[in-house]
Amino acid sequence: MTEEPEEQAVQPEAEEVVDAEVVSAADPAPEVTDEADTAEGGEAAGATVEGDLAALVDEARSQRDEYLQLAQRTKADFDNYRKRMAAESQAQVERGRLEVISGLIEAIDNLERVLEAAGIEESDALEGEIPSDAPVTTQGVIVSYRDLNAVLKKSGVEAFSSKGEKFDPNLHEALQALPAEEVDSGVVIEEMQKGYRAGETVIRHARVVVSQ
Repeated sequence: MTEEPEEQAVQPEAEEVVDAEVVSAADPAPEVTDEADTAEGGEAAGATVEGDLAALVDEARSQRDEYLQLAQRTKADFDNYRKRMAAESQAQVERGRLEVISGLIEAIDNLERVLEAAGIEESDALEGEIPSDAPVTTQGVIVSYRDLNAVLKKSGVEAFSSKGEKFDPNLHEALQALPAEEVDSGVVIEEMQKGYRAGETVIRHARVVVSQ
């Protein structure tokens, strides 16, 4: 009796391994993220943002400086304008005051002529007693003369004496030059019209005759 050869056993494990290898080969390989590239991209983005912020800060500072300079120039211009207007206003007030004073001085000149015609000295008219026997008009002239001189004095204006003084073009106006004995040349020998000043400011030059 002939024996039939035994059938070799099939090894399913090997087939499973082959199948697994086939399946693994068919699936796509998973993507690998490059961490170094990601880090570089983040740093580049951060640098761009910082650069933009720095540019904005620089622009803001530049605009701030421009506005500050504009404000300073505007303030300086306004201060100069205010000072100029104040000076012009003060000068106008001073001119008006001098015009009024000049008018008072002319009125005083006329009163002095009346006093001279009446034979009354200016010093007596200012400080002495009002003569009771003088006409009422003369008494009125004396009172007016005192009042106007008081106004000038209150305003800081006073007459200055020139006779016997060295001629000074800042104070005097020479009307004539005459020879004079025992008098040096250039000395005021006669005062034709009194001069007035307020402090160092000459309101009216004295009209004088000077020795040759």
